[in-house]
Amino acid sequence: MTVARSIALFVLAAIAEIGGAWLVWQGVRENRGLLWIGAGVIALGLYGFVATLQPDPHFGRILAAYGGVFVAGSLTWGIIADGFRPDRYDIIGAAICLLGVAVIMYAPRSS
Repeated sequence: MTVARSIALFVLAAIAEIGGAWLVWQGVRENRGLLWIGAGVIALGLYGFVATLQPDPHFGRILAAYGGVFVAGSLTWGIIADGFRPDRYDIIGAAICLLGVAVIMYAPRSS
């Protein structure tokens, strides 16, 4: 159950961070205004909070692993929100990053 909870928290963190960055992008680059920017800032703050809920106590490990989730999540967000079509190298790179997440977070360790 701990792995499932951790994965769910990574997904929630990715939605908050990538969504927040996307909202700021829309507010600034697409001239959607301060409400979009403000919503993005709030979502980015929520990301920071969600990351603290991971069961592993090591900040460095959590953020290092989250980097891989961010890569794959960003590509997914681009597909859904912007019609981005990743090429095979994007997909291979994201898969490598997710493999890194699995090794960093879920490899068996001695206490």
